[in-house]
Amino acid sequence: MRFFLFVIVVTAVTATAGLAETFRAVNRLYVVPVTPDTFEVIEDRGAGARGIWCAAADYVRAIGRDSTRKRMFVLEPRGPSRNVPNRIAVLFTLTPDESIRETPSSYSVTVNRKGENLAVGHAYNFCQSLIEEFFDRF
Repeated sequence: MRFFLFVIVVTAVTATAGLAETFRAVNRLYVVPVTPDTFEVIEDRGAGARGIWCAAADYVRAIGRDSTRKRMFVLEPRGPSRNVPNRIAVLFTLTPDESIRETPSSYSVTVNRKGENLAVGHAYNFCQSLIEEFFDRF
C-alpha cells in the first residue's frame, strides 16, 4: 500500500514539474513560453478553441506584447505537447514566417490549422465570454 501511494505522489509531482515556469491564464489553462515570440497553450478540462485562444491572448497581454493590431498565429495545430509529456497543446507565435503570414482569413475559430490567426484583442474577448458564462451559472 505504501509503495502504491509513493508511486502516485511521484507521478503527480513529475506530471506538474513541466508546468513549473508557466503562466496560468485567466481561464486556468497553462501557457508555456518556448522563445520570446513562441509559446504553447496546454489544453485542459475539455477546453475548446475559444478557451485556447483566450489563454494565448491573456499571456500575450501579461508579457506586454499586445498592441492595437498584434496578431497571434498557430505555428503547430492542436496535437501532442512539445514541453509537457502526455498533454495536448497548441503552439503559437507572434512572429510568423512568410508562409504562415499568407494564410487566408477564416470566419471559424479553430486551432486545428497551421497559420490560423487572430488579433490579441479579438481573442481576449473570448475570455470575457468565458467568465460571463461561469457567473451565469449562479
